[in-house]
Amino acid sequence: MISAKLDERMKSLAIALSFILAYSTQAADKPAHSAVNPEPRGGGWMKRHESFNQRVAKGNVDLIFIGDSITHGWEGRGKEVWAKYYAKRNAVNLGIGGDRTQHVLWRLDNGNIKNISPKVAVVMIGTNNSGGSNTAEEMIDGVTAVIDKLRTKLPETKILLLDIFPRGQRINAQRGKILQVNQVLSLLDERPHVHFLRIGQNFVSPDGSIAKDIMPDFLHLTPKGYEIWAKSIEPMLAKLMGE
Repeated sequence: MISAKLDERMKSLAIALSFILAYSTQAADKPAHSAVNPEPRGGGWMKRHESFNQRVAKGNVDLIFIGDSITHGWEGRGKEVWAKYYAKRNAVNLGIGGDRTQHVLWRLDNGNIKNISPKVAVVMIGTNNSGGSNTAEEMIDGVTAVIDKLRTKLPETKILLLDIFPRGQRINAQRGKILQVNQVLSLLDERPHVHFLRIGQNFVSPDGSIAKDIMPDFLHLTPKGYEIWAKSIEPMLAKLMGE
C-alpha cells in the first residue's frame, strides 16, 4: 500500500517536472492571449473597482490582498478573521468576485495601487482562468504578468504569492491543471521581492477530499477556511511586514 502511494506521488512529481521543463523551453515571444490582455468588466464590478481607487487615494495602506471571489470573501465569511489579523495592519482588500488575471491586470493599470507603497501584497489569482478559457501555460503567463506589473509599479513592495487553491470535492482534472500551474509558479520565488508560499494542502483532507466545513461549494471558504488561510500565511507575512 505504502509503495503504491509512493509510486503515484513519484509519477505526479515526474509529470509536474516535465511540465516545468516543457514550459521553460518555450519561446519568450509567445503571441498574446486573453489571460495577459488587460480587460475591464462592467456593472457592479466597475463600481467596486472605483471604490478601491477611492480607498487607496486616502493613503495609509501597508498591506493589500489581490484576487478574485475567494479574496473578496474576506468581507463576507472571512470578516471576523480579517478584523482579527489584518485590520490593525492598515490592510485593503482588492478582491473582486469572478476576476481572472486579465481583469486584475486592468485594475492595476487603472488606479487600484496608484500612489501607494504597501509593505506587502498578498496575491492569489487564477482559478477563474482554469476552466476551458485558458490553458495551463496561459494561466502561468497571466499570473506572471500580474507579478511583473506589481514589481514594476510597486518596486519596494514585497509580494507574497500564494498557490492557486485546490477546487472540487475530490481530485479531478481541474485540480491537476492547477497543480501543474502551481509547480511552475513556485519558480517565481527566485525573483527579487517575490515569495511563493504553498498553502492549498491545508484545505485538503488526508484522503484528498475537501470538507464542506472548509469549502461548502468546494471552492469558496467558510469562516473556518479563512482562519486556515490566515494562520497558514501568518509566520511569513509577519516577517515580510517587518514585525
